[in-house]
Amino acid sequence: MIRSLRVAVSAMTFSALMAVSPAAFAQAKIAVVDVNRAVSSTEEGLRATATLKKVFDSRQVELNKKQNDLQKQREDIEKQSKVLSKEALSKRMEDWQRQMLELQQVFVEYNKEIEKKQKEITDPIVEKMLGVVKRIASADGFDVVLEKQTAAYVKPELDITDRCIQQYNSGAGGAAPAKPAPAKK
Repeated sequence: MIRSLRVAVSAMTFSALMAVSPAAFAQAKIAVVDVNRAVSSTEEGLRATATLKKVFDSRQVELNKKQNDLQKQREDIEKQSKVLSKEALSKRMEDWQRQMLELQQVFVEYNKEIEKKQKEITDPIVEKMLGVVKRIASADGFDVVLEKQTAAYVKPELDITDRCIQQYNSGAGGAAPAKPAPAKK
């Protein structure tokens, strides 16, 4: 989710930079923001993280227990491999492999569920944060605001991440900027 946001921001930035002449670019006022850190460091972002942790911690403990049980079963099978008949050993291995496959499928579903829930919880925060970034950029006259991870080097004074977090937490996040209504004919 955050990765796709970075790609979108980078693409928009590249497009904007390509549209600007070299002389204008030399005078462009640029800032950077670490959107991921900004979102996760807001009070709302911290609450979202705590909510996700609470929801998924108990399930993670359960899955880890099942994984440990299967590991112990595997060790038991290996220990008994010399005393079990080939048929009994084969049956136990097949049963273990089936259980392991089922557990792997549960892990995949669990990870998908985590990603979906994380997206559901963080998307509104990201939208509000982008509104804060736009307001700061507009108020301070920035021509371009880049995602910090896209830049190899950035002067610390160009980083507006902390300001974005502060404004978001002070209530300036507000609602996501409204999309303009379609023009009436």
